[in-house]
Amino acid sequence: MLVLSGVLEAVWASALAASDGLRRPVPAAVFVVTAAVSLAGLAYAMAELPTGTAYAVWVGIGAALTVAWSMLTGREPATLLRILLVLGIVGCVIGLKVVG
Repeated sequence: MLVLSGVLEAVWASALAASDGLRRPVPAAVFVVTAAVSLAGLAYAMAELPTGTAYAVWVGIGAALTVAWSMLTGREPATLLRILLVLGIVGCVIGLKVVG
């Protein structure tokens, strides 16, 4: 549930960017729905996991996927250093999940 919620965080962040300040109705609606579902999933996961670990994993997944999507779509440059840093985030998320 936590991984899915992290994926939805990336979806709502990307939809928010595409909504042009919530002026475009379809991306704005995607933002609202996915943000609500993502937060509900995080809340559900927090019933079983420590708050710090759950939140860090949720944010890490969302951040890594949002940056990756931005690089794939050309909105952000895909440099070797950026890719290595995103992989570092992924490694830390995996580590928190394993020890959590």
